[in-house]
Amino acid sequence: MEVTRLSALSDNYIFLLHDPKQNLAAVVDPAEAQPVLRCLSELGAELVAIFNTHHHMDHVGGNQQLMQRFPNVRIYGGVEDKGRIPGQQVFLQEGDTVEFAGCVAEVLFVPGHTRGHIAYYFPPVEQGETGELFCGDTLFAGGCGRLFEGSPTQMVNSLSKLRSLPDNTRVWCAHEYTLKNLQFALSVDASNPDLQTRYAEVEEARRRLEATVPSWLGIEKRTNPFLRWEQPTLQAAAKSKDPVQTFARLRGMKERF
Repeated sequence: MEVTRLSALSDNYIFLLHDPKQNLAAVVDPAEAQPVLRCLSELGAELVAIFNTHHHMDHVGGNQQLMQRFPNVRIYGGVEDKGRIPGQQVFLQEGDTVEFAGCVAEVLFVPGHTRGHIAYYFPPVEQGETGELFCGDTLFAGGCGRLFEGSPTQMVNSLSKLRSLPDNTRVWCAHEYTLKNLQFALSVDASNPDLQTRYAEVEEARRRLEATVPSWLGIEKRTNPFLRWEQPTLQAAAKSKDPVQTFARLRGMKERF
């Protein structure tokens, strides 16, 4: 399975999965249809699946046009998003699996950003390969999503679930927010040498207009403050030792940053 990152809207990413053996494709969170259609045309591939993580329009905006072009496409989303995702036919919950290109993804229920948010995790097929995590707006490179419909407790549980995945998992998050996220991270975790190094690398990459997605989960565990609520430095910044309160206060500080 090959993954292609497509840019959309102002700062969105769409991910196109390609099975070169059968020349079939799937797409994760098509914010708009045109970038997907261009890529499919270049590949000469048929779209057979749309994997939505949640119902926000900058993740499902291309569903209907893609359905019109590929009437046999199957549209997946969380069961809690029933009635909110255009064209949804498959209603997924924690523990379900989806398959593409001979690879099986585990469905993770990760509410917080929205009440129905899910993520798709493709474990490594063979030893030494990478896992692939398509996490929508729950986890970002250097940050996490706003809590529009969920609670801090839900988000901590969701991020804990993602944090438990192997370090050699690529994190395909849906927005190019990394530089701003790391600027905030430095404001609460300035003495973290891994974070200092990462910020310098990301700053240079963005200066060259390079994408910073995908990230690696191992890097997130060392540098993302929203996966590190047990760390004394971050607890001191939040003035709390309670995990949920520490997370909630850090998230509130990020809102005001």
